[in-house]
Amino acid sequence: MGSARYTVVFEWDEIDELFIATVPALTISTYGRTRLEALENAKEAIAVTLEGLQAKGQAIPQEDEKTVEVVELEV
Repeated sequence: MGSARYTVVFEWDEIDELFIATVPALTISTYGRTRLEALENAKEAIAVTLEGLQAKGQAIPQEDEKTVEVVELEV
C-alpha cells in the first residue's frame, strides 16, 4: 500500500480531561491524555483500519475537500 493522508480533528473533553481525535473520512475516533498521544493513537487506528479494509478487499476511503469544512462566525 502507498501513502495516505487523512484529516484528524481534535477536541478537548473537559469531563474526562483528554483529547478526542476523530478521523472523519474513516469514521473512527480515539483519545489520549495529551494531543500528541491522541495523534499517535489516531495514526495507529488509521493504519489498523486501512489494513482491515485492504485485507477484506474493500475500497480505501480517500480524503477530499468535502470531508471537513472550517466555518468562521462572528460572535
